[in-house]
Formats: sequence, structure tokens, C-alpha cells
Amino acid sequence: MTMNADSAETKARRAGSPLEVLLVFLRLGVSCFGGPIAHIGYFRDEFVLRRRWIDEQAFADLVGLCQFLPGPASSQVGFSIGLMRAGYRGGLAAWTGFTLPSAIALVLFAYGAGELGGPIGIGLLHGLKLVAVAIVAQAVFGMARSLCPDRQRASIAVAAALIILFAASSVSQIAAILLGGIIGFWLCRSGARATGEKLTVPVSRTVGLGALAAFFALLVGLPILSGALNAQGVALFEAFYRSGALVFGGGHVVLPLLREAFVTPGWVSDDAFLAGYGAAQAIPGPLFTFAGYLGTVVSPPPHGLPGAVLGLIGIFLPGVLILIGTLPFWGSFRERAGAQAVMRGINAAVVGVLGAALYNPVWTSSVKTSGDFGIALVGFVLLTVWRAPPLVAVIVSALGGMALAQAGTG
Repeated sequence: MTMNADSAETKARRAGSPLEVLLVFLRLGVSCFGGPIAHIGYFRDEFVLRRRWIDEQAFADLVGLCQFLPGPASSQVGFSIGLMRAGYRGGLAAWTGFTLPSAIALVLFAYGAGELGGPIGIGLLHGLKLVAVAIVAQAVFGMARSLCPDRQRASIAVAAALIILFAASSVSQIAAILLGGIIGFWLCRSGARATGEKLTVPVSRTVGLGALAAFFALLVGLPILSGALNAQGVALFEAFYRSGALVFGGGHVVLPLLREAFVTPGWVSDDAFLAGYGAAQAIPGPLFTFAGYLGTVVSPPPHGLPGAVLGLIGIFLPGVLILIGTLPFWGSFRERAGAQAVMRGINAAVVGVLGAALYNPVWTSSVKTSGDFGIALVGFVLLTVWRAPPLVAVIVSALGGMALAQAGTG
């Protein structure tokens, strides 16, 4: 009887409406600065401590799952909380509320960036490129400390970076990540095993298997469909989907994947790419909304607002599909030592992938003078030593870029 009563109480506590979920996540979408780790802290305060929509153990298990999977971890956690609160419509409401504010802001920036001219405008855009140096350097520094704590994983990271730096192939990122997983399976079995209670979610195993099938069918089928139809809209959607499906280890890892997908074929210039990435640091919400900016500025149509919608759906969809597909099986899968070893190797490899991206294109296309290096260095120290919010580093770098442009040294 006690178990039934507890179950009824838990279900009643978690019951809610999609509108309720939407309003809560809209407020978070305009106030959650600081990246995915900070977002998860906001979620814990809001949903575990204050609203009690989910208990501490279930939240910890949920965070562990979303950090394990490819995709935007904070958005996946938010989607899961909405799913548990109000079903599939609640999950959609959570994603919409958390994503919409930053997506709108970046689309507006994309429309306004082309109007920025003269020394002030050019300096502002250059400052946003320099803050990308500081942000990515901070990400590499922090991820290396947590994900490469031993010789095996540090070596995997270096090997992945060398593959990216010296391979001319467009599939070098995928190769580096796969190699990291294979090496990790053999060399990274010494870490502590995950523990915790089973996470209970309203997703059946049948639905989970269907979502996994859709995830892999799109990953394999979209490139084939794009080549067969020769349609630019399909090609753009495939590029966003592929980038979203291969992001392990944090939102910043999407930078080299999206650059390979959009800058290499000439759809977006390096300058426009890095300026948008820098602008994405100044706003709250998930970093993946950078796709809305890219969809707006991409050269071949569809672009503008249709391109932004295409980009946002394309980059978030794989993370949602693989999350739904994994939720029913996570409790048993996470106990397997082999699975955990593979993920340790993959996470180490993505540190190397991001480290290579820090050099090219972030550093090589942004830092041209001693003044540029000084601004990037100030931003890095603000983030890593002073623990300043990213918005502060963005403002300082933007002002520094405008000052250099005015002085004629930027």
C-alpha cells in the first residue's frame, strides 16, 4: 500500500500542463546565461529545490544520461523534465520555451550584422571573433582537466587533434571520434562505474526503439537523399542534422562540426561564422541556437527565416531522437563497463577535436596583431581566473575590438 501511495503522490506531483511547462522554460530561456553546466544548475534550483517537479536522484540520473549522449546536454535535460511533467507535448513546450529567446536574438543579429559598417561596426564584429578565442580556449582548458585526467585519455586527445590538423578529409572529425571510442574501449576501463536508482520516464521501449531507428535512418539516409535529389534545402538540413548528431562533450564541440559543414563548402564565410559564434556567447539559452544564425546568413537558399527554422529543427532533432530512444534502456545500459569505457575515449577525443578547432579556424582567422592577442588574453583570464560570466567577456572584447579599429591597429 505504501508503494502505491508513494507512486500516486509522485505522479500527482509530476502532473502538469504543456502551457505551465512553456511559461517556466520561457523565463529560463531569457535568464540562463553561462553555458550548459550553468543551465543545469539553474534547472536543479528551479525543478528540484523550488518546484519539486523531480527529485534529486532522478535529476542526477537524468543529467548523467544527457552528458553521456550526443547533443546539447542542457536542452536534453530540459526536454526530459518537460516530458516527465506533461508528456510529449510538455517536452516540446520545454524545448520551445528554452530555445526561442536565444534563437530570435541570433536571427535578429544575423539580419543586423550585414548593416554594420565603418570602423565601429567592423571593430565590433572583430571583437566578437576575438571573444570566440577566449570562450573556446576556456572550454578546451576546462574539458581537458575533467575529461583527460590520465595518460591514456590525454594521448587520445592529442591523437584526435593531430588527425584534425593534418587530415584533409571532410570526415576527419568523425574518424577522430570513432577512433577515440575504439581506443577507449581497450584502455579506459579503470574509472568508477556509474551508480544510482533507475530513472522512470513515460517512454515505452517500443517508442524508444522507433526513435533510435529514426535517428540512424536520418543520419545515414539524409546524405543519400541529398545526393539523389540535388536539393539545397535537403543538403542544408543534412548538414545541421549531422552536426547535431555527432556532438559529444558539450555545446562548444559543435563549432568544428558546423564550420566543416558550412564554411568549407563556401556557404558561410569564416568571418561571418566566427562573428555569429561570438554573438551567441552574449545571450542566454542553448549554444545550439547558433544554427538559427547560420540558417539565416547561409548563401544558397533557403536562407533567412526559413533557413533559421530549418537549422534549428535540424540541429536539435538528433539529440531529441536519441534521448527518447535511450531513456527506456538507460538504467541497465549505464552499468556496462564497456559502454562507459567507450564514452571515456569519445569524450577525450572531442577535447582534441575542439583543441584543433581552437587553432584553426578560431585562432588563425582572428588573432592577427598583438592587440588582438591582448584582447583574447583578457577575455580568457576573465573567464577562467575571475570566473566572470561570458557576457562580461563579450562586452570587453567587443569594446576592445572597436577601440583597435578606431586606433587603426585592429
